[in-house]
Amino acid sequence: MLTDNFVQQIQSMQGRLDLLLHDIDCPQLQPGLLPTALKELGVASEEIQVTLEELHRQNAELLAMRRTLEEERRRYKDLFELAPDSYAIVDLSGTIREANQATAKLLNVSQRFLSGKPLTTFLNAENREIFWYKFNELQGMAESQEWTMHLCPRDRQPVKVAVVASLSNCEQTGQPKTILLSLREIGDPNRHLYLSDKIDPHNQNVDVSIDELDLSQKQIYLKGETIRLRPETVWLVCRGIVKLAIACETGEEVLLGLAGAGSPFSALDIEAFGLCEATALTEVELTCFSWSELAADPDLSQKLLPKVNQRLQQTTALLAISGKRHAKSRLHHLLLLLAKQIGQPTERGIRLGIRLTHSDLAAACSTTRVTITRMLGKLQAEGTIEIDSKNHFIVCHEQRPQISA
Repeated sequence: MLTDNFVQQIQSMQGRLDLLLHDIDCPQLQPGLLPTALKELGVASEEIQVTLEELHRQNAELLAMRRTLEEERRRYKDLFELAPDSYAIVDLSGTIREANQATAKLLNVSQRFLSGKPLTTFLNAENREIFWYKFNELQGMAESQEWTMHLCPRDRQPVKVAVVASLSNCEQTGQPKTILLSLREIGDPNRHLYLSDKIDPHNQNVDVSIDELDLSQKQIYLKGETIRLRPETVWLVCRGIVKLAIACETGEEVLLGLAGAGSPFSALDIEAFGLCEATALTEVELTCFSWSELAADPDLSQKLLPKVNQRLQQTTALLAISGKRHAKSRLHHLLLLLAKQIGQPTERGIRLGIRLTHSDLAAACSTTRVTITRMLGKLQAEGTIEIDSKNHFIVCHEQRPQISA
């Protein structure tokens, strides 16, 4: 109300000032106009001064309140960060927005890399279904949800956790809705891992070649992610394709092999060559064993032995290819080998299910990328290979992948 009166006074004063400015050159002004305007200016000046003092007081109160809120927020943030249990905030798409130190330790990932990462990255297919079912159910109810599932930490054994989830109410702040998660480990899971007797050594390009492996033990790596190799661990590919390579002193990468579904690999395979690296060429599911587990389980070791032998045959074949004199012959035989091991039959030929860059092929053939580009053009012109709309190589039917070690 006081504000309305003040506004009316300002408007009245402004009207008289306009008259004074309009009649400034007039020899006769309206009697009393100037004194009235000056009086109103004085009153308005006092009102403005009082208003400024009130605004200063309110600003001081707001500043003090803001500092108090920031201190409280900092305390709650510290409690969130230092809590012994794992807490995370995810959006409705399942993407992690915030995670405390305990969550980073549980998932074995640096805390600064967790923000923006899908939580489902740390879940296998079975637990993803459980997560999304509970997640969607939670959005339609007010109370929290509780369930258990297995998380797959990076480069560690899966763990069973109790999950408590609640939907945050952000309607008043206008912020998007989020899900608050509490993750509490409820004990070390017992490992009952064994390989299926149905592994077909002649069908490595099928994604699921390990039918009876405990799904809770699988870990997922997205395309392009690096898989950490440790001397005490043997990795087994359950789905997808992993590239094994080493980095030379010149910085160039040398391809040592591709591990498909059912293929084991470890740091011991390539650590003698220097800095070794395993990279997911597609989204892959992996499980791992320690050497002590293999030593204590003869049946498991016996089932892995044929796959290890195939890996050795692949390495031997790559060495034989690298010894061929002509770059075109090395490239041709490399494509035949890949078609045999990871190819997918089509009407036109055998399609390589992954995209290999010219640099990848050059590293495997010990030549330059420019040479590979030229040789690929020649093989296409001869009808030996084709390239489909997704830039996948197709080895034509006339070129059967008969590669000897």
